Amino acid sequence: MQLGIPHDEVQAFACPVTFTVDVIGGKWKSLILFHLMSGTRRFNELRRLMPEVTQRMLTLQLREMEVDQIIHRKVYLEVPPKVEYSLAPLGQTLVPLITTMREWGAAHEATVIEYRKAAQVERQAEAQTSLERN
Repeated sequence: MQLGIPHDEVQAFACPVTFTVDVIGGKWKSLILFHLMSGTRRFNELRRLMPEVTQRMLTLQLREMEVDQIIHRKVYLEVPPKVEYSLAPLGQTLVPLITTMREWGAAHEATVIEYRKAAQVERQAEAQTSLERN
């Protein structure tokens, strides 16, 4: 999704990478897909697996992926209502991509964290130097 353009507007993408990021980008969609790779999940299961996501955001992300037919939503007519989410056939085609993302993260997490720590120390040193000059 481009900034400022609602998801429900149909648009063309000049770049396939931009389109892919629109479909699975953001903090939560790829994580939702990762959890659905292991099987069908109920809404509250997903909430427990991702405690940082708000109910509203999870609902929005699930709806967007449902519209794109990346996931399938099955509603059981019972009391209390039961809703399950699973990967749709189109979502299954994303499994290799999500798997590769997981593997990359596992292989490079420590390195990137060290880079971030070093950058933070550098910023703090620069801030201290700036304060001492003033």
